[in-house]
Amino acid sequence: MEGMDVDLDPELMQKFSCLGTTDKDVLISEFQRLLGFQLNPAGCAFFLDMTNWNLQAAIGAYYDFESPNISVPSMSFVEDVTIGEGESIPPDTQFVKTWRIQNSGAEAWPPGVCLKYVGGDQFGHVNMVMVRSLEPQEIADVSVQMCSPSRAGMYQGQWRMCTATGLYYGDVIWVILSVEVGGLLGVTQQLSSFETEFNTQPHPPCPI
Repeated sequence: MEGMDVDLDPELMQKFSCLGTTDKDVLISEFQRLLGFQLNPAGCAFFLDMTNWNLQAAIGAYYDFESPNISVPSMSFVEDVTIGEGESIPPDTQFVKTWRIQNSGAEAWPPGVCLKYVGGDQFGHVNMVMVRSLEPQEIADVSVQMCSPSRAGMYQGQWRMCTATGLYYGDVIWVILSVEVGGLLGVTQQLSSFETEFNTQPHPPCPI
């Protein structure tokens, strides 16, 4: 099918073809990864169950029966608005991660779309935020409230847009976070939020 070429490792497919039906969570996870997170776990389980939990057959069933009926929205990542390259944040600090995204397709997004956490480090309890339906070529900022890990280091997580029916679409959106004891980003965001809320001029921090 045009535009639906999938590069599957034959050895990998052989390994999972030989895998029994007992470890279903592994099959669901691998199916979801091979499809580039286009389906949620429940959707993966549907196709696997339909094909007696044969991974290769389930992927074929997905592309044979689903693809012609799916109008997949388009989304392109534009830029990081906050937490850009070279910025750091202290441990155990709340912050807002904001991305700029664009509906890069020719049709408006359907109602009920959201941005969902799909892998890596989550940075807090929020795993989904609703996003308004964008018109073709419209650009918008999407923000998620997060909290940095307690230990210094480099961390990363992945998020994706998702329709109300569980279909993932568009670019994978990354959070790459540098956690440092001397990081200033969280303090900068807190000051910025304070100034915006109270419409005041910037003030230097109080002496300790």
